[in-house]
Amino acid sequence: MKILYISQYFPPEMGAPSARVSELSRHWVQAGHKVTVLTGFPNHPDGVIRPDYRKQFRRGIWREEIDGINVVRTWLLPFPNRKPYERMLNYSSFCASASLTGSFLNSPDVVIATSPQLLVGLAGYWIAKLKRVPFVLEVRDLWPESLAAVGMGGADSKLHRAIDKMSVIQNGVETALFAQRRSGPEIRAALSAKRKFMVSFIGTIGLAHGLDTLILAAQRLQREAPDVLFLLLGEGADRERIQQQAQSKNLDNIRFIPQQPRERIPDYICASDACLVLLRKSEVFETVIPTKMLEFMSCARPVILGVEGQARDILEKAQAGVCCEPGNHDALCRAILLLKQNREMGEALGRNGRKYILQNLSRQKTAAAYLLVLSNLLKRNVQIGSALAA
Repeated sequence: MKILYISQYFPPEMGAPSARVSELSRHWVQAGHKVTVLTGFPNHPDGVIRPDYRKQFRRGIWREEIDGINVVRTWLLPFPNRKPYERMLNYSSFCASASLTGSFLNSPDVVIATSPQLLVGLAGYWIAKLKRVPFVLEVRDLWPESLAAVGMGGADSKLHRAIDKMSVIQNGVETALFAQRRSGPEIRAALSAKRKFMVSFIGTIGLAHGLDTLILAAQRLQREAPDVLFLLLGEGADRERIQQQAQSKNLDNIRFIPQQPRERIPDYICASDACLVLLRKSEVFETVIPTKMLEFMSCARPVILGVEGQARDILEKAQAGVCCEPGNHDALCRAILLLKQNREMGEALGRNGRKYILQNLSRQKTAAAYLLVLSNLLKRNVQIGSALAA
């Protein structure tokens, strides 16, 4: 099968979208399929083209091969992920550029366009129509059942018929990468955390995460539990503000570390006594299942989850962590102290998480399930074509 996968984000950019696309593509290549990824030049999240790609960026288009994947990088307007109008310029420029570049690529058997940047779907739809091949819009964190529940998916509606064409594939984790490691003592020594209970927030430090809650919790625990240390690892639109808050409140129980290469992230996860997953309190986030939660579980670390809805359902089903109310710093403190005072319980929760991921959400399993959907789509398309020809 020849697959054209369109994603604005791809390694060396960090984050869930780029990791998901690269890992799925790698599994498909290993299964004998030909995958081309149409993507942008790496600039996320700070809006600056990486130094090792600036020369290629000036050319407008660049081809390279990564892990057997044919990667085509196309021009876009780089902007930091902060202001809405900048984000829209960034999104729309990639949509236009990808549409043009994609039209000159060899015809695939199927075109996939992936969110969370939904304008990518326009580029994918255009290319698929031009090449006369099936089109798959990969939508993350949007569930068709919720549309039907509010009356938008009645039995006679166009949307209901579209829902019949939808397939749900759960997100997965690269379990070989996100596994237990023994580099913890070295990292903890570098952070002066040998005798600390280290609670880590690892990933994008964005506006949606509501990290003011963490700051308030750190302020309280600096007085009540000085042996608790917070680690914040990553970049994002809200990092500078959060770091300034920590400095203004003289919080010496928080360590900030810049974004690390993806292959190093499991080392920091495994060095942690517990890992935080936080989002603002909002109904919008009740259908969100943060990838970082699954990665923490895969590394056998107990999760402290400040998210309602489906993420909480998974964590409770797996018995892999402790839940607290989003935005409630007192509840967050209680969850941290519970794990601090019950280390054996925390280790058991971590083991439960690893077991759940291996049984249900390994990337290898989700990649195979995705391939089956694509294969069935192509078979159905061939049958329709044969019927029309007859």
